[in-house]
Amino acid sequence: MLELLSGFVSELRQSGLPVSLTEHLDAARAVQQIPMEDREALKSALGATLVKSSAHWQAFETAFEVYFSPRVPPGAGGTDDGRAHGSSSPPGARPGSADGAGPPAGGGGTEPMSARELAALLLRALRQGDRALVAALARHAVDRYASMEPGRPVGGTYYLYRTLRHLDLDGLLEQLLEAERSEQELTALEARLLADEYRTRIAQLRRAIEAEIRRRLVVDRGAPALAKSVRKNLPEDVDVMHANREELAALQRTLYPLSRKLAVRLGRKRRHRRRGPLDFRATVRHSLSTGGVPVEPRFRHPRPAKPEIFVIADISGSVASFARFTLHLVYAISTQFSRVRSFVFVDGIDEVTHVFEHAHDPGVAVQRITAEADVVWVDGHSDYGHALSEFDRRWGDEVTSRATVLILGDARNNYHASGAWVLHQLQQQARHVYWLNPEPRQYWGSGDSIVDEYAVHCDAVVECRTLRQLEEFVTELA
Repeated sequence: MLELLSGFVSELRQSGLPVSLTEHLDAARAVQQIPMEDREALKSALGATLVKSSAHWQAFETAFEVYFSPRVPPGAGGTDDGRAHGSSSPPGARPGSADGAGPPAGGGGTEPMSARELAALLLRALRQGDRALVAALARHAVDRYASMEPGRPVGGTYYLYRTLRHLDLDGLLEQLLEAERSEQELTALEARLLADEYRTRIAQLRRAIEAEIRRRLVVDRGAPALAKSVRKNLPEDVDVMHANREELAALQRTLYPLSRKLAVRLGRKRRHRRRGPLDFRATVRHSLSTGGVPVEPRFRHPRPAKPEIFVIADISGSVASFARFTLHLVYAISTQFSRVRSFVFVDGIDEVTHVFEHAHDPGVAVQRITAEADVVWVDGHSDYGHALSEFDRRWGDEVTSRATVLILGDARNNYHASGAWVLHQLQQQARHVYWLNPEPRQYWGSGDSIVDEYAVHCDAVVECRTLRQLEEFVTELA
């Protein structure tokens, strides 16, 4: 058990969860108090000792289901490779029937259920809410439809798709509702409540099928290999430019608590920043009490100035999602800066500071920017040179030595003029100029990317593809 727990903790660390040695020891002590056959209690105990953020729960669940998947003893549910489960039919199966409706094909043993019988028995189990029968039918469905091959490097999603395609869960829901309507008259409310109940039961069936497929894959490949193939990135480690809809929703949920945590951290950092320069007069005055020996030097209290921020963001194409999250985060912690001014561009450029100033929710403001900002000059393809030139013409004189300029974009300029002279001029005027690039570093300078041409005029060009990287940069910035 300790070896299994060590592998599980190692997988959590690989997924990005911060699990310390002390927490590992706490988990080991908790496991000693939990009966091993109670998976829910085990899951709760490990979650309480190893997970510190709700955003990390999905990654924890995925690893837990792999490392602590139910181990079916030989003979209890068929063979581990999934090829012999069909020899033992679930409860309620009609003996001696093959596909079609003919008599037994000879011999005295039982034959596997036909597809029609499996569907009918599944319909009955779901109507009755019989969880044990549903679990048995899930194993039978995997036997019949998944066609799992030992050693084949295919993820569980492939086998799940093959199984669910044959079961047709959407059609199953319609059959359940139709069977109820044929027996009794249902009001609209009753029909809705019944549909919700059946959806819950069908979701349980899906989870049972997933668990069975996962169990067989663990037996075939081992937990570490399977965990690596199904590993879930934490929301803060998801590549913003390539996130799917579900991952973007998780990023959005993570952004609000992250902004609060970051604002508190920046405020604490500013309050406890290292002491200021030596105060010579105060040191000499205080040394009179020790005979003129400066035993305790006195220092001036630092008065760090809050920087003024100019954010210039490319909102074209896939870079737009990165720009939205960056603008959202910067404005969520704007109290840590003296002023934040925002500009967005594609081939034209527009200031959108006023949108944030009159919006209570930064997320709503970002949506308005996408719809209302005047950022198209000619054809709506990125033109950094023209956008930077327009920024210099219209607002360049307002950049002072207290300002920090942040440019967000991949520097893919569609082979237009670079306008790098604008960055050179901004570097002379501003306190700092930073470029945040959401592309992987190995792609910089390839194709129409001219980030190297801009980099010589920036204090730093930072790869910033995830919320974790963005958080680290903003922490250093303030």
